Amino acid sequence: MAIETVAATTPELSLADTDVNWDRLDKTRFHVIGAILFTVQSALIHPTAVVKTRMQVAGSGLSQMTGLSVFRRILRTDGIPGIFRGFGTSAVGSLPGRVLALTSLEVSKDMTLKYTEDMNMAEATRVGLANGVAGMVSNLVSCLYFVPLDVICQRLMVQGLPGTTPCSGPFDVVRKVREAEGFRGMYRGFGLTAITQTPASALWWGAYGAAQHIIWRSLGYRDDSEKKPSHVEMITVQATAGMTAGACSSIITTPIDTVKTRLQVIDDYGVGRPSVMKTAKSLLKEDGWRGFYRGFGPRFLNMSLYGTTMIVTYELIKRLSVKEA
Repeated sequence: MAIETVAATTPELSLADTDVNWDRLDKTRFHVIGAILFTVQSALIHPTAVVKTRMQVAGSGLSQMTGLSVFRRILRTDGIPGIFRGFGTSAVGSLPGRVLALTSLEVSKDMTLKYTEDMNMAEATRVGLANGVAGMVSNLVSCLYFVPLDVICQRLMVQGLPGTTPCSGPFDVVRKVREAEGFRGMYRGFGLTAITQTPASALWWGAYGAAQHIIWRSLGYRDDSEKKPSHVEMITVQATAGMTAGACSSIITTPIDTVKTRLQVIDDYGVGRPSVMKTAKSLLKEDGWRGFYRGFGPRFLNMSLYGTTMIVTYELIKRLSVKEA
């Protein structure tokens, strides 16, 4: 009887059961737990985003320094609040955006899986396709909400640097941007973000799915085998796959991110409204092609950590949100 009780309370999971689909989730619990855990996760990696942003924007020597040196300089001049600039705005502002992103991700993945159910393709290919479509749809929906939030947060992160407009807080950022450029100023970099980050999101989710599939098979697991992974193994595999996906994505998307970040926060480009071409030409003139990889170290670390913590957190949220039978 004791053995049966232990077995009932600590069930093993087959590979087919490690991915919880949208129909099995308690939606309210999913979004509440997600808001709490993703806010904690964002706090852990926010300092790397501040360092990366200041390195990409600065024309005062920071771009030539290492990420660790910039981090130490911020701590020395601004203290702990300096490495968390913009976090409050980001944390509070991200809550509605996460609901949109997570819902669109899960719904589109579930719809794609159902639509391709009768198609003659390998299961790994079908799951990879569904993840890729979900990543693209979620990113497009997210851009509508998160680009204005990025403009606000990044302007707060780079206060005091040459070429930026002094602002006293998030509402002051919104006021000054709208006074200078109107509503479209809040969507600086939207086209570049949507066009480039949508495929990048598909790449991330595709790389995650492929890496996880390869790791499971290399460990001897199969969907139809009796061998089943423990919870520790599942978390380890998902974390490794997430880190791999984040690393691959950072290498490909850093040049675009550098242009986007400068486009969103720099105002001093001379005559006319800042544009992608003006920003790219300015980078080439300052540092040559290597200028497009400003802040690569912190971004690589940020996306690797983000990939690991995000997917582990996300999969944990889903397991905690399964409807009770």
